[in-house]
Order: sequence, then structure tokens, then C-alpha cells
Amino acid sequence: MAVWNPWRGCHRCSDGCLHCYIHKGDARRGVDTSQIVQTKDFFKPLEKKKNGEPKLKAGIVYLCFSSDFLIEEADPWRPACWQMIKQRPDCMFLFLTKRIRRFLECVPADWGAGYDNVIVGCTVENQRNADVKLPIFQQLPIRHKCIVVQPMIGPVSLESYLEGIDLVVVGGESDRNGRLLDYAWVLDLKDQCIRQNVSFEFRQCSTNFRKDGRLYRIPTRQLSRQARKADINYRAKNLDTAL
Repeated sequence: MAVWNPWRGCHRCSDGCLHCYIHKGDARRGVDTSQIVQTKDFFKPLEKKKNGEPKLKAGIVYLCFSSDFLIEEADPWRPACWQMIKQRPDCMFLFLTKRIRRFLECVPADWGAGYDNVIVGCTVENQRNADVKLPIFQQLPIRHKCIVVQPMIGPVSLESYLEGIDLVVVGGESDRNGRLLDYAWVLDLKDQCIRQNVSFEFRQCSTNFRKDGRLYRIPTRQLSRQARKADINYRAKNLDTAL
């Protein structure tokens, strides 16, 4: 998969940030996560190989997965990123954010109804945050929207927020002390998506996982594999989406 991280570093701002992989990875490397800095890959979408081919391959590009694309410290840098995104219509740029309230402050003047090659994922982890963030998300001019319930730390009702959503992604927490994920919550959310004809993906289990009343302790390296084995993903019918 193609990845573009124009900057790195972040600040905890939501219930789902407790065991954030960015903070854990930086701690192992002795890096101060609170420092938001540009990376050497800032201009990656425009860079070319010696043969003239772009270094960043066409297709889906995971944008800013070492930070939050809407984080405040990156406000001076983001306009240049929007310009690079416009210059690569062959790429579909996907970013997730816990700062959806900042969205309209962060888009370029020509955003209009949204760039066709940008997918925005609003991240929520429980009902409280869903009820705060998703009413904002519903009203935003974005062509391709997804909701990411990861880490899912409680049952969530999204059905009233699914109009105009391409995909719902669900996953558990990967830390050894990760909070419980109950499989019943996952199945209930899948049923909500089926009723509203929205695609659904179970991305990963949690290290502390409950199914049919039984508790399981799952190694981190097995979380995605176990979710795939469940084979419960749903593809929306008769809808042309970017995902």
C-alpha cells in the first residue's frame, strides 16, 4: 500500500487515544511525539524515480497515518499538501481524523463539494464521541466519506448517521492492556450497515476480546488475521464508491 506522511507527531485528544500506536512507536524509538515536524517525505507525491516514474504509485494513498492531517501545528504546511493532491488525480488520498470539527478551517478555497480524489474518515470509538462528531461530519462537503470505529470500546449506534457514508470500519485496540471489544457490538454495527446499504469492514479484533460470553486474549500479530477469519465484511449493493 502507498503511504504519504508529510509530518509526524500528535497529541491525544479523544477517548480512543489511550493506547495510540503513534505514541507507542515513538516511545520505543525515543522520539518526542508532542513535536509535530515535517518529514523527509513532505514532497513525496511530486518526486520521481530516475526513469521518470512517480515514486508514489497511483491508487489509494494512506495520508498522514503518523499524525492527524487536521492537527493545528500543521496549518502552515497543509496548503502545499492540497496543491500536491490536486496534481495527482491518479491517486485517491485517504486520511482519518479525530479533529473533524476543524475540517472547514483546513480546506482550500477551491474545495467546493470536495476533491474527487480525497476520502475522509471520521474516527469515533464510543457513542459519546459518535454523537458529538458525526452530526458535524454529516453536514460537511466531502465526496467520499467513511466512519472508522477503531478502537471500538463500547457499543455504538450509527444508523442515524449513515446517509452518504461509503464505508464503516470497525476494529479493536491492539495494546496488551487494550480495552475490551465484544463481538456482539461488531455484529450489531454490521446489521446497522446492512439495513442502510453501507459497506462494512471488520479490520481487527482486540487483544481483549469477548465472543458468546467467553473472554479471549489474542496476540497483537493475530488481530487482523482473526478478524478476516470471521468473514463478516459486507459490500454495499448497487453503489459506486471510492472504497
